[in-house]
Amino acid sequence: MKPWAVGLGPPPPLPLPLLLLLLLGAALVRGPPPPRRYTPDWQSLDSRPLPDWFDKAKFGVFVHWGVFAVPAWGSEWFWWHWKGEGLPQYEQFMSENYPPGFSYADFGPQFTARFFHPDTWADLFQAAGARGGEAGPAQEPPEGCALDVAHLASRRGNIRYGLYHSLLEWFHPLYLLDKKNNFKTQFFVRAKTMPELYDLVNRYEPDLIWSDGEWECPDTYWNSTEFLSWLYNDSPVKDHVVVNDRWGQNCSCHHGGYYNCQDKYKPESLPDHKWEMCTSIDKVSWGYRRNMVMSDVASECEIISELVQTVSLGGNYLLNIGPTKDGLIVPIFQERLLSIGKWLSINGEAIYASKPWRVQLEKNTTSGVDVFSIPFCYLQITMLGIQKDLKWSTEPEGLLIYLPQLSLFTLPVEFGWTIKLTGVE
Repeated sequence: MKPWAVGLGPPPPLPLPLLLLLLLGAALVRGPPPPRRYTPDWQSLDSRPLPDWFDKAKFGVFVHWGVFAVPAWGSEWFWWHWKGEGLPQYEQFMSENYPPGFSYADFGPQFTARFFHPDTWADLFQAAGARGGEAGPAQEPPEGCALDVAHLASRRGNIRYGLYHSLLEWFHPLYLLDKKNNFKTQFFVRAKTMPELYDLVNRYEPDLIWSDGEWECPDTYWNSTEFLSWLYNDSPVKDHVVVNDRWGQNCSCHHGGYYNCQDKYKPESLPDHKWEMCTSIDKVSWGYRRNMVMSDVASECEIISELVQTVSLGGNYLLNIGPTKDGLIVPIFQERLLSIGKWLSINGEAIYASKPWRVQLEKNTTSGVDVFSIPFCYLQITMLGIQKDLKWSTEPEGLLIYLPQLSLFTLPVEFGWTIKLTGVE
């Protein structure tokens, strides 16, 4: 037995290759550095990279569903317009349709969701081509009606699941108390808003949180940075969750994950931060209403035009529908969603995971890349008495239409067309 084997002396020097091997092994044992921790301040939170699934998704479906679908009149702000502002038209509506003393809470039992089938909703959203965003309900609108719909069965295919959450609640006693105290107290935040948000994340593990109802108070009242720090560091969705920018009256278009700035936000040039346009098929309301008329409904052409313009400027497009109190999505909303899905089944390569071109609204030549140009409406030219579509072509003067057995004429009109340019010099 060698002396150093029983502790009688130092071991001989290791051969150089063996020493390097041991050092390398020690480095491997240490493993990768710990994940970055985000502190509860905007400088740190705003530095978190946005998970790339959101930018690739491009199109999502928004669902506003609550007790406001029972009166189904005016808008989803029914309670506030009626009791908060006392608008005469809402007072008149109630007096003409409901008995004296009828309260907003009395609408609750009529919110039956009798025909709500989450699989049916999920199938529709998938057929619409939704990849991300809020394929989910208004989980806690300002009226305070929390909806537990068990994920809408939408965690399948390539749809991401998001939750809407309103920070404020119009008539909650604790919120009214904090408001009376000029928001120097946080009774509502500590007892209701924040416990609810933590529970939503732990219970449902959403891919996205669409915060709202922030406009009356700064983020310091809502404790927004503390929540987001936990969300990014320790929550069960910390590695892939996405949030918007509505975390306090000073935050919109400045802090948070992606920006939606305001409802139906449309920048005029390419922003330097990821953004989203949220809009609704019903141009007047986010919630379902019985007094909707066809002129209030966005056309297929309008929706696709907005989608294309949004994506060309680097944004995501979030399109809203409002189900009925029974949980039905009315046929006109279904038709619009399915028409988008049909269009995306053909043109999706130009939308999903695309990046803005250096020029969004002008003609341009390119080399070595794929560039997509998308029309805002389909063009079909017919003539009474002629069974087939007329042939046409574009000319510098306008649109050239070929009439059968007649002379040619030019119709000056602006139309785009869909082309794919691959490796064009």
